[in-house]
Amino acid sequence: MSTVVDQTIETYGIENWGADYFGVNRKGNLIVRAPENDTLTADLKEIVDDLSKRGISSPVLLRFPQLLFGQIRKLQTAFRKSIKEFEYEGGHLCVFPMKVNSNRAVIEEYLREGTRYNFGLEAGSKAELYAALGVDQAKDSLLVLNGFKDRDFIKLAFAGAAAGKNVVIVIEKMSELDHTLDLAIESQANNPTTPLPMLGVRVKLYSKGSGKWEKSGGEAAKFGLTTTEILEVIRRLQEAGRTDMLRLLHFHIGSQLTDIKRIKNAMKEAARTYAKIHKMGIPIDYLDVGGGMAVDYDGSRTSFESSANYNAREFANDVIYVIKTICDDETVPHPTIIQESGRFLSAYHAILVTNIQDEIETVVEHHDTEMSLSPDDPPIVHELHDLRETINAKNYREYYHDALENRDDLFSMFNLGLISLEAKGKGEVLFWDICEEADKYAQLKKYVSEEFDDLRRLMCVKYLANFSVFRSMPDNWALEQLFPIVPIHKLNKKPTEYATLCDITCDSDGIVDKFVDLHDVKPVLELHKLDKKEPYYLAMMLVGAYQEVMGNNHNLFGVPHEAHIFIGEDGYIIKKVIHGATLGDAVNSVRFDTAQLHDTYRRAVLARVKSGELSSNEGSQLIEYYEDQVDSYTYLTPNGK
Repeated sequence: MSTVVDQTIETYGIENWGADYFGVNRKGNLIVRAPENDTLTADLKEIVDDLSKRGISSPVLLRFPQLLFGQIRKLQTAFRKSIKEFEYEGGHLCVFPMKVNSNRAVIEEYLREGTRYNFGLEAGSKAELYAALGVDQAKDSLLVLNGFKDRDFIKLAFAGAAAGKNVVIVIEKMSELDHTLDLAIESQANNPTTPLPMLGVRVKLYSKGSGKWEKSGGEAAKFGLTTTEILEVIRRLQEAGRTDMLRLLHFHIGSQLTDIKRIKNAMKEAARTYAKIHKMGIPIDYLDVGGGMAVDYDGSRTSFESSANYNAREFANDVIYVIKTICDDETVPHPTIIQESGRFLSAYHAILVTNIQDEIETVVEHHDTEMSLSPDDPPIVHELHDLRETINAKNYREYYHDALENRDDLFSMFNLGLISLEAKGKGEVLFWDICEEADKYAQLKKYVSEEFDDLRRLMCVKYLANFSVFRSMPDNWALEQLFPIVPIHKLNKKPTEYATLCDITCDSDGIVDKFVDLHDVKPVLELHKLDKKEPYYLAMMLVGAYQEVMGNNHNLFGVPHEAHIFIGEDGYIIKKVIHGATLGDAVNSVRFDTAQLHDTYRRAVLARVKSGELSSNEGSQLIEYYEDQVDSYTYLTPNGK
């Protein structure tokens, strides 16, 4: 493969964050590899071109179920090997939290592969539980219920147990125990053989996680019971003769846990709590270690908030070893370990591909003709011209500072009426020419000072990307979560532009100006110069966790088109295409009635026809055009077509 491609792979960090799923082919196109056989690949540019011929324009969400399968196998294999290595006598199961991605296709594909390992589901609301009860799970898998619950929620859980599901109600508040015990009495009174749900208790640990979500753990956490409350739950179960229902201890110290040391500390505390409860004569045999297993979004393999300083095998080793050691010390059986690692399982499988619609004009003015000075131009313009003509690698910092001072003087003189608008314009062009030269010399240095990093951010190109940050990457906006962004083509050509991305919402927050880098966070992304004759596509990677379910309707941009891709011996197969939201879908989501909108518009047009301001033919065309728009895509039409 060419040196340029190798440099490109390094520039975008593909081998660092890609988990061996992504690469670049000889055409310079981004590819996805099948986890079961990395010689089987799918070319993203070919897929996008194929979809375009079918009338599916970008933005489009590409879903690769095989990557979901790959992550499931990676997790299961890591724990299987650790269990064997440390002679652990308990088992390992996983439950996928539906809050991470509740899309039906994701849940069904997860269960298709996860069923082989008795992997189940986790639901945190009545709606999620309702959906979970209607899908097929493995007979020995669990359905764990977290979150706050009312009587109706718990009654629905009893219905699940009666239908044969292995339901576990995790007690978060004492009132939930009251409802559970009352419903158990009712259920047994009606039919003593009806199976009851299992119970779990969620403990508030002293230990905290690491990263953006570390506040979700610790003693002040939103969820969970204190030690005193757990003891009260046990006492009340003993009084009711229902200790047999308490089977699981649960804890959760946060999402995207970046530091393995924090995880080990939490495991020690939780395992000790499990052992003490078991020694009280409680038949507890599941230890739910929660979610939080991190995804290395930037590829740095550090404890940085968008990374993780561990891999799946190290995580499994530490979990198994710590729990085994404490259980052996307490002489209690090793529990079956339950995991809720939804982010780790689902992040990689989804990629949002969008086109760059246009370039937004920036502070830098590119002029095709050489600017000429006249003797009448004020001295400050001539000074800026001299700086531009004589700047070099030795004096660029000094000249840049001189240019900053001259620009301030230029604006002051203009505001005082001492120079003309034309002179001000010439001065601005010269100033930015000096900045471009200074930036060029600064970037050649081994260490670039902060002031020139700021200058690069200010001068960079702004590309208008045809998507909504709020819909498709809400964590980037709300939490400054980093996602890898890569062109899907031209990767055999050196990028020449430094750019930030603006989305198409009318909101100043709709920008992406922080990008993954191995050693830092980049303020700009290396991209190619736009060619108006051909589309330019970018891929937002690793967006399969949380982004879909948390995306919002800002500016009424709806869900993008979606395509499900299978990678086989003969290349890729587009197994399913789901059309994105139309204008009608978008307005209906905020409770407008399209029929009423059509009626109101029709009456307005007909009134103008009646008054003679429009011809009958013009009126008919307007009405037809407006009503046809109900089925059009909410995003921009690529290349203005």
